[in-house]
Amino acid sequence: MTLAALQSPAVLGAGMILTFMILIMTKRMSAITALILVPVIFGLLAGAGAGLGEMMLEGVTALTPTALMLAFAVLYFGVMIDAGLFDPLVRFVLRTVGDDPVRVTIGTALLATIVSLDGDGATTALVTISAMLPVYRRLGLNPLILALLLGLATASTNLIPWGGPTARAATALNIDPALLFLPMMPTMLAGIGFAVFVAWRLGLGERRRLGVLALQPLPLGPAPETEVAAAEGDPDPHADVRRPKLFFFNLALTLALMAGLLLGLAPLPVLMMSAFAVALIVNYPSLRSQRRRIAAHADNVVNIVLLIFAAGAFTGILQGTGMVDAMATALVAAIPPQLGPYFAPITALVSMPLTFFMSNDAFYFGILPVIAETASHYGVAPEAIARASLTALPVHAMSPLIAAIYLVCGLLKVDVGAAQRFSLKWAVLACLVLIAAALASGAFPFRVG
Repeated sequence: MTLAALQSPAVLGAGMILTFMILIMTKRMSAITALILVPVIFGLLAGAGAGLGEMMLEGVTALTPTALMLAFAVLYFGVMIDAGLFDPLVRFVLRTVGDDPVRVTIGTALLATIVSLDGDGATTALVTISAMLPVYRRLGLNPLILALLLGLATASTNLIPWGGPTARAATALNIDPALLFLPMMPTMLAGIGFAVFVAWRLGLGERRRLGVLALQPLPLGPAPETEVAAAEGDPDPHADVRRPKLFFFNLALTLALMAGLLLGLAPLPVLMMSAFAVALIVNYPSLRSQRRRIAAHADNVVNIVLLIFAAGAFTGILQGTGMVDAMATALVAAIPPQLGPYFAPITALVSMPLTFFMSNDAFYFGILPVIAETASHYGVAPEAIARASLTALPVHAMSPLIAAIYLVCGLLKVDVGAAQRFSLKWAVLACLVLIAAALASGAFPFRVG
């Protein structure tokens, strides 16, 4: 290959994405540093030179609203969890599931779904497992069911605008996250419904295996980890930040925030910023308490904002140097023309194996922009491609490349491979349900033109 060919935008773009993917998947670099340094190096090879700074700033500026929305979403839901918004839900589920395996599994799916609305998979895993694992052990239920239901529930609710995959897809394609989410609401509800169906189906199997045991239901009281701490003489570490008297206010504020999002009353960053300010002042009036709550969630906020801004630099150079256009042109030439109008469902199907074997950052920042640009040549809108890619989330939740599965399996004390073997078939079915629901609701077209 000649030097001119090696310096062509298509070859440099492919090399840039491949280098980025290798570096983060082999853990040679973090996603943030790779998103900054790799495009700068390849931008210099492309001859962009002095124009790189302007390209990077344009990319970062375009993503500032997304960064604001995500930062304040993390802070808002962090405050809600600190204040105890989900505590009554946990206690209610523990009291009502009793000793029927079917009710326990359905309660697990519903609890995980509601808790995961904060968009943080780690929080969802900690809250749900700490509440439900003692029940599973007491009844002798298979803990792999708990891992599966966690994955299905969080995969569906990750379609919310502040969910990690949705935020990445919106960031990579410079699309308003709310624009991706609103048409996907029926799809999200279908995914939640399928998770409840799977819970019912597996609960029936456990009921046949174990029967309905005649044990006393758990009392309405503290969560299991709090009971253990109290038994050991340790005070509740969350007692000083809980605000049980403000439960109904926090619930009303959260519902109002969701209503504002659905009705489009204001830009999403504005809604999140306003809701966070109100929540912080009402729940923690003193400046000292407010500083403590912000500091408690500062790590998550900083990591998310840095990732978004670094992704802006990456996409700014990728687009500004013409690499995306060149790669898309090459890909269009390689695809049979008769398949072009079906690019959205094709994207949905191929995203399943791609997101299983690739990290979120590698797929959404490296692959998705090329797919979207290629699809645009056939008249498929970028937001349709982004929504199609998000239907692969149930399979992605089982990927060995994400930290959540190791956290879940560690808490449950089960082997990761066993969890994947047990869950993967259900995850594939969940993806197919999401694809069918998205096609039926018009979230993305089966065929254009």
